[in-house]
Amino acid sequence: MKHPFKGTGVALITPFTRENTVDYAALEKLINHVIHHGVNFLVALGTTAETPTLSDNERQEVLSFIVKTNNGRLPIVCGIGGNNTIEVVKQICSMNLTGVDGILSVAPYYNKPSQEGIYQHFKAIAHATDKAIILYNVPGRTVTNILPETVVRLASEFKNIVAIKEASGNMAQCMELIGTKPPHFTVLSGDDDLALAQIALGMEGVISVAANCFTKDFVFIVNATEVNKVDKARAIHYKLLPGIKLLFAEGNPAGVKCVLQHMDICENYLRLPLTPVSAVTQMKIHDFLNTL
Repeated sequence: MKHPFKGTGVALITPFTRENTVDYAALEKLINHVIHHGVNFLVALGTTAETPTLSDNERQEVLSFIVKTNNGRLPIVCGIGGNNTIEVVKQICSMNLTGVDGILSVAPYYNKPSQEGIYQHFKAIAHATDKAIILYNVPGRTVTNILPETVVRLASEFKNIVAIKEASGNMAQCMELIGTKPPHFTVLSGDDDLALAQIALGMEGVISVAANCFTKDFVFIVNATEVNKVDKARAIHYKLLPGIKLLFAEGNPAGVKCVLQHMDICENYLRLPLTPVSAVTQMKIHDFLNTL
């Protein structure tokens, strides 16, 4: 299955108002901002979107709003995952995915399935939809690590499993995956601070948190690395690296929302259990932004 998920994908945040409702005006501003500055596809309802804190109705409303605002300009990926396979399949089948080009589905978390359990989980998801599927491996959050041989097995057996967002941070594992994957299968970075190195090794893009706010520079890093202009990408990478670290210093997307408030795109409100960054980190972020 051909797919458009290469280059820079942005894991969109969900802006909130002071009253703790979704701020659709800010979300529209953010979507237009990242499209204007060159991202290649949008990711809705990922971890960065604080999706676990959204009700079922809010998830559908946010997704539909992103589709409407995008208006066909870029491909859209929707995050749908969990650790109850039956419920994930039900959600895929019940959501209105009109205008959505692919599904990003995280490794089952907390209950620590075996590699066979992971395979069977994604097999069920692949059979439940004809949408393109991007696996999401992030063992730092899920505890579960999708090993390269399991990824290759899934990619080889199911034509709609087209890519993986690989966020293990284990460069040896990443290289093994890149070296053994089928030619049609795409490996995307899930670590903003490693994206330059991972694309140089053979990944074909990134699903990025930093692209919400450092959009133009981050897109430049990805594009320049892909055409072997690593020296130019490296200069921007090291300029952004302290800021990228600050984005994650007190959890994601707390740092991003602090930056976006500074950029007058959205207010700095999160839903519990997440909270805004501390005054100390906020000052460090503002000091960094003043250097750009």
